[in-house]
Amino acid sequence: MNIAIHKNRTIFSYRIFSLFISFSLIFTSIIPSIQAQPLLSNINLPVPGVMVQSTPNFQPALVKGIKLFPDNPLKFNFIVDLGESGLKEETMEQEFLKLIKYFLASLTTPEKDLWVNLSPYEKNRIIPESFGKTEMGRDLLAQDYLLKQLTASLMYPEEELGKNFWNAIYQKAYEKYGTTEISVNTFNKVWIMPEKAVVYVNGDVTYVVESRLKVMLEEDYLALENNKINFESYEEDQGSIQSDTKMFETEIIREIILPAIEKEVNEGAHFAQLRQIYHTMILATWYKINLQEGLLGKVYLDQNKIGGIKVEDENIKDKIYQQYLQAFKKGVYNYIREDYDIQTQESIPRKYFSGGFTASSPLFGSLKSKLKVLNKAVLSGAAGLFLFSSISTAEEYQVIVPPVLG
Repeated sequence: MNIAIHKNRTIFSYRIFSLFISFSLIFTSIIPSIQAQPLLSNINLPVPGVMVQSTPNFQPALVKGIKLFPDNPLKFNFIVDLGESGLKEETMEQEFLKLIKYFLASLTTPEKDLWVNLSPYEKNRIIPESFGKTEMGRDLLAQDYLLKQLTASLMYPEEELGKNFWNAIYQKAYEKYGTTEISVNTFNKVWIMPEKAVVYVNGDVTYVVESRLKVMLEEDYLALENNKINFESYEEDQGSIQSDTKMFETEIIREIILPAIEKEVNEGAHFAQLRQIYHTMILATWYKINLQEGLLGKVYLDQNKIGGIKVEDENIKDKIYQQYLQAFKKGVYNYIREDYDIQTQESIPRKYFSGGFTASSPLFGSLKSKLKVLNKAVLSGAAGLFLFSSISTAEEYQVIVPPVLG
């Protein structure tokens, strides 16, 4: 597939890319599939047993907006900020097509199917069938795997954050029971939910003005949803000490571990793809709400028409799951060390083990409930200045994607 990239010189320095895509829905083919590389190496999963460290702040290429054409409902302009990606013209095609496929997958996949679930207890409930065959589904599974490995790694007792975590747990245990010789279960279900999703609509153009993801424990999410907490079998009938230990362990995870995960999810390099997907989901959700009665809405939205956006290896979900099971069994770390207990003033041998985290992740939950729409009348002050500086001052590229004829 050939893509022509044309650069329009302007007096501005902020780089925004305008992608013009016109496509036909014949035979549900949107964009020709790209030849996939060997899968697990292509998606760069950390190998089982290897620690995952936090990364510096990084801004990937993000879809910042879309422009619609009333006279051609199958044509979009995508406004893409290159961020710190450092993409060159020869590598732009692959990255742009990936972002477009994320958007199209978000359009055609029903909201109830936008989830992944890497759990050693549910091998038949990894990801919905159609969604699992898309690049977006594959990449979200990979990000879920990474989330579990990062969460386990952050509790490593040899690093400062992990040391603070374990010290706080043992301190709480001593205050409550007079001993630090307790059994600690570090398996907690970590969920990623939408916190902010704000778009600005001006005529035929819609921009993402603000976005942020929230990291929380499953029980906190379920409490917000007024549902009962459903613990796994290992959490049932553990007795009063184990139950209380679980309670203050969870409290310490909220205080120490979750803020570090949330920072990585929203700012770090590890979850750059997650933020790319979130931006396209925000725009696709706005599109579904406002244009579901249009031509595209009738023939494509929520219909799982994944021709042209599928991965070449349709068994990728099973390969990711098998690697996750290896990581879960092996653990990110597994060793015994002598700890000096300041309470008893004795050396105590303790075993530290952390495998992959079990999670039934809804990914973003209901994005519709979080979507906030601004119009020109209400956009003022700092928001207006932000929009002007980040969108209207642009050095434009036109990326022409030829029509697909089926």
